[in-house]
Amino acid sequence: MANVTDLQTKYTRLAQEYSKMRAQNQVLKKGVVDEQATSASLKDQVKQREQKVRKQEQEMDSLTFRNQQLAKRVELLQDELMASESKGKKAKNKGDSPSHHGVRMQNVFDEDLQKKIEENERLHIQFYEADELHKRQEAEMRARLEELESNSQHHQAIVDGLTIKYTEIIERLQSDKARLEVKTQTMEREGKDCRLKTEECQQQLRRCQSELDRQLKQSSSVIQEKVPFNDTKCSDYNTLNVPAHNRRHQLKARDVAGQALSFIQDLVAGLLNFHSYTEQRVHIYPLDSSIEPITPLNQKFSQYLHENAVYVRPLEDSFLQLHQSITEDTFTVLETVDKLKYFSDNFSSYTHFLQKLLPYQLKSLEEECQTPLCTTALAAKNQELQNDVKRVTSVFDKLQTYINLLTLPSVRQDGMPQSSYSAVFTQLSACLHSLNDAVKEMSKHYNQKATLEQELPTASQKLFTTTECLLGSLGSLTNSTGKISTFFSNNLDFFTSSVYSPRGSTAALNPLQAETMLANKKKAAAYIDMLQKPRPESIPYREALSNRRVLTSSTESREGLTQQVQQSQEKIARLEQEKEHWLLEAQLGKVRLEKENQRISDLEAQLTMALGAGQNSRTTSTLTQNHEEVETSAVKETMCTSLVGMLCTVPTAEHDVACGLQVGDEESREQLIKTHYMTRVKELTTQLQVSDSKAVHFHAECRALAKRLAIAEKSRDTVVEEMKRASENITHLQDELNTTKRSYEDQLSMMSDHLCSMNETLSKQREEIDTLKLGNKANSKKNKSR
Repeated sequence: MANVTDLQTKYTRLAQEYSKMRAQNQVLKKGVVDEQATSASLKDQVKQREQKVRKQEQEMDSLTFRNQQLAKRVELLQDELMASESKGKKAKNKGDSPSHHGVRMQNVFDEDLQKKIEENERLHIQFYEADELHKRQEAEMRARLEELESNSQHHQAIVDGLTIKYTEIIERLQSDKARLEVKTQTMEREGKDCRLKTEECQQQLRRCQSELDRQLKQSSSVIQEKVPFNDTKCSDYNTLNVPAHNRRHQLKARDVAGQALSFIQDLVAGLLNFHSYTEQRVHIYPLDSSIEPITPLNQKFSQYLHENAVYVRPLEDSFLQLHQSITEDTFTVLETVDKLKYFSDNFSSYTHFLQKLLPYQLKSLEEECQTPLCTTALAAKNQELQNDVKRVTSVFDKLQTYINLLTLPSVRQDGMPQSSYSAVFTQLSACLHSLNDAVKEMSKHYNQKATLEQELPTASQKLFTTTECLLGSLGSLTNSTGKISTFFSNNLDFFTSSVYSPRGSTAALNPLQAETMLANKKKAAAYIDMLQKPRPESIPYREALSNRRVLTSSTESREGLTQQVQQSQEKIARLEQEKEHWLLEAQLGKVRLEKENQRISDLEAQLTMALGAGQNSRTTSTLTQNHEEVETSAVKETMCTSLVGMLCTVPTAEHDVACGLQVGDEESREQLIKTHYMTRVKELTTQLQVSDSKAVHFHAECRALAKRLAIAEKSRDTVVEEMKRASENITHLQDELNTTKRSYEDQLSMMSDHLCSMNETLSKQREEIDTLKLGNKANSKKNKSR
């Protein structure tokens, strides 16, 4: 039944894991679809950006071409201006004196033209710098885009690999599920058989109980009537006055020890997780060991925390030994439970380990308070945690004291009076409740501290995950200590009750009484077994005396009688075999005789039909002769049958030859029997080997399933972490893409504004050049007219 329940729990656990994996697979598929949609939208946005960039490049090319044209026009105008100036100088040298007003206007035009040329050069330089900056930013964005595309392809490959991996895991789990269903069906059938057997055993137990009650009443009446001696006045010298073995108490003690073992295992798992996650937190906060080295104090603290399994694991092992020592055939009191000493020693070593960790833990919390980013609220929580750690360590010291007191009766006979047991158990129960309260307070303060640390700007994701794991371990510690305290308080009456004590005294058991109790239990079981066996009829006293005289006067020894008994038993067995052999031969002879009679009757019928009526008498006489010969041959025929088969021999007329054949037939029959039993033994051995191999195979399959389940859980955790990291990377990339998008839009708006201003300046320069041309033409006409 336990195997069936284990298989059912494993099956339900596998079904839950399968449903979880299926839900996670749906989430992964949805994430993959979303990522594909976002990647497609990003590709479309990149294409649109490339189109905009191409348009801007075309506009830039057109603007550079227009700028070159304007520069050529300015050069032509400058050449014309130089030519007009040279003409004016020649005219001045010839004696043509222009008016003072014309010269002033010319100087003004020259200055304006020089300013426009300088402004044009400055605009050219600015335009070139802006173009170079745009090209450089475009190259950077293209490189960033290629990197993002490669990252998206890498994430897509990871997601594809994960989907393939999970499909394989799901298929494997489905096959395991089918195999387990078949196993559960077989185990259910076996369970039904076991239930039927248990019902039969219960019926037999009821019958035995009624029989034992009857015998108990009979024996008690005999004891009351025939045994008046009952010395209980002096308990010190009466070693036979021992208590009776209490089977119900032993079953209750084993059940209580099993429950306590499960709670101790939960406590050990919680302590291991708490110390391990505390070690990880020391390496992360306040200084990250991957970036800079931590302080020597925290290094020593981490080194001590790394050794926690050496002190925590023996608690579970020693209590397991204590649970195994409590059986139905023993009796469990504090004076006889010697395995409790091992648990006490291991608990003392763990308490010393906590005392060794206490100063380092307090100093570590003080270092956290000394960090520059530590607020007053966080410092107050650290102070509360220091008080909680001190309280938990002191409670463990109290527990060690009470457990050591409980081990004294098994170590020394004068260790502790029996009247003090209830007080020690009561104080131990109160101490367990205070331990639960202390762990609750520490868990609450750690929760508050974690909420405050999330507001710090330097807190990393690694710190958050480690803190969450630490809070989970504290929650499991709270649950386990609460279960232990309630369990101990519920069973406090059982712990304080004194079941085994001698009648007429309140003293504890000593080792002699314990041995006597077990010996009496064995004798009582042997006596009950003897009563259940059928007893021979009683012999009268005179006949018994005469038989005794015959036995004493007999010269035959015991060995001779045993040999005669063995020989007679062998002879009886041989005679029984011969009897079965001849019975089988007789049955076979009857069958053969019936067959021959049938065959003879058939032949007679055929002969009567074939021959005439005159020949009927002769044929009948011959047939009767043949019939007699067949009968004599059937009688003389020796037939050998066994489990192997049948062996038939027909002797000849000569008696010597018949004797030789009979000896040969017996030898061949013995050989056939030997070969038959050898083949049967071989078949049984092969079946045994096949069953052993199947059992080994099933055991290996169960171990492989457990390993696969552990590997699947680990891979699931890694995949969840990878998915978290991938989602964080995707959000980070989306933020970067939004920032680059905004920067591109800002740059494009600035470039468009700059181009508008450039167009305005170019139009103004064009107008000024036109006015200058008109002014130069007017001056040239005036000079010509002059």
